Amino acid sequence: MLYFQTPIIKKLSRQDTPEISKAKKLALQYLEKCKLTRASVHEDHNGIFIITNLKAVQQEILFQQTQLPQYISDKKTTHILTIKPSLFKKVMNFTGILGYYNPFTAEAQYNAGLPHTYIPFTTAHESSHQLGFAREQEANFIGYLIGVHSNNPDLRYSTEYFTLKSLLRYIVEEDPEFVKSVIRNYSPGMKRDRAYEKSFAFRHQGWLDDFFGFTNNLFLKSNQQEGSVTYSYFIDLLLNYEK
Repeated sequence: MLYFQTPIIKKLSRQDTPEISKAKKLALQYLEKCKLTRASVHEDHNGIFIITNLKAVQQEILFQQTQLPQYISDKKTTHILTIKPSLFKKVMNFTGILGYYNPFTAEAQYNAGLPHTYIPFTTAHESSHQLGFAREQEANFIGYLIGVHSNNPDLRYSTEYFTLKSLLRYIVEEDPEFVKSVIRNYSPGMKRDRAYEKSFAFRHQGWLDDFFGFTNNLFLKSNQQEGSVTYSYFIDLLLNYEK
């Protein structure tokens, strides 16, 4: 069973308890990375980030799979990225589901109706399931490794932005003023992207989101993963991986 593979955290040279101070330092680094990469991507007429060549993003994901550190992943890539937009995007918009992996068809599917800031990283995440990483937060970490070193600006921005948001979610309960300060220092383009994400979430919130969040939480716990409310394993991996 894929859920019972050796956890990635045990493959890292450190397994330290995450520290807020290191998370803050890393958040500031990713803020600057996001600003720089955001300046190199395309926008729509409202100044919102858009992907201009999704095929190039998908091909880059396949290439970056071959560049994963051997001590973390010794899995062979298929050189075929079986991922496509879901037919259920309207329902998915109201569930908070960004994408999913179908083990019966070995296909990864993503919600094409999402803000484009989500789509490249979601694609990298789902491709990690295809590689054989079943745990959700490990798929996030592999998606992070795929995207953060990419030369494709769309994939790199989506990954850096996901990483920054994950760090801020980890920090916010401990130091909300720090998080507010970081958000105030977003570039104008990042602020527009954030506003669009918030608008999208507001338009699609509802009881389906609560229902699917609850059932997904049960699924994760039944497979010996953390529940969706306490997604901290990705932060554990990130802080122990980053120097």
